[in-house]
Amino acid sequence: MDRIIIFHAKWVLFFTLCCISMKFRVMIRGQQVPCLFFMGDSLSDNGNNNMRITVAKANYQPYGIDYPAGPTGRFSNKKNIPDYLAQSLGFANPVPPFATATGTTVQKGVNYASGAAGILDDTGGALGDVISLNRQLLNHQITIARLLLIRGPFGVTSYLNKCLYAVNMGSNDYVNNYLLPQYYPSSKLFTPDKFAQRLILQYSRQLKSLYKSGARKVAVFGLGLLGCIPQVLATTPANASGCVDYINNYVQLFNNRLKPLVDDLNTNLPGAKFTYINITSISLSFNLSALGITVFNAPCCIVSSGGQCVPNQIPCSDRDQYIFYDNYHPTDIINQATAARSYNAISPLDASPFDISQLAQQ
Repeated sequence: MDRIIIFHAKWVLFFTLCCISMKFRVMIRGQQVPCLFFMGDSLSDNGNNNMRITVAKANYQPYGIDYPAGPTGRFSNKKNIPDYLAQSLGFANPVPPFATATGTTVQKGVNYASGAAGILDDTGGALGDVISLNRQLLNHQITIARLLLIRGPFGVTSYLNKCLYAVNMGSNDYVNNYLLPQYYPSSKLFTPDKFAQRLILQYSRQLKSLYKSGARKVAVFGLGLLGCIPQVLATTPANASGCVDYINNYVQLFNNRLKPLVDDLNTNLPGAKFTYINITSISLSFNLSALGITVFNAPCCIVSSGGQCVPNQIPCSDRDQYIFYDNYHPTDIINQATAARSYNAISPLDASPFDISQLAQQ
């Protein structure tokens, strides 16, 4: 109990120093890496799905209701985690989506993330044409070809060695694959343990491919508590924990393999600086009262049966009091908090072997 009290005291002190009216103030000390690349799903997507034939898109109101440019494809009321990480790393502007990145802007980095995408190629396919991690890796090859034209044939690899990559994948391999037996056979073919192993084997190949393309500083995000999201709670009875425990247990089978994978990559790939960002630890450690959160398991916007915001409906007015904006995705204030803890770890459990601020300095 004493350790919990001490930890909460540190957390409250952190917010006292860093927040005004529960809003983060990000200290910019100049751009810390030459470029920044994101791969992932709807937690990171900032517009790549907008023109694709898929229902997994967020380019309509009330998404972006608090974002200066309005709806952009971010699955949030305002910013997402990549926006806040770019800000913390000293970037003056958000990293553009691959779909619209043109000219010399790619030298600062590209966001390849796609809502509903997964580690597996078939994940999210029931929702339409989404960009799997394998396809995001191919898009990165297109960016590298552009960099060769801009910077010439010499030095592109060494340039990419200095850049920072963040990869946040795997949630949809559960919520838009394994947990949807009516669309995907994976739960009939694999036990939860075997499925987690299948994901890790594929992920290992993909992260090694990223390394071969020049990436050296790579933050790999673990999965959050998928058994606690409103969409799951709306369809599956919760346990005494308030969440669907068996789903969280499935996810933990994946997370338990992910940190050893990161350790293995660092051991066996010369010059590799991979790090594991423990989203489960981070989310469980939030002092929600310090953040001003009062609504934990309901969405801020009116949602469709698919869990996304119904177009053009008015969301809740007190958005900073909600964890979830729709039935899947966090509000801006949770994205801020998650990015802050990923960038500057408070607990040794948050990141291993280093947080993103330390990764940038490697």
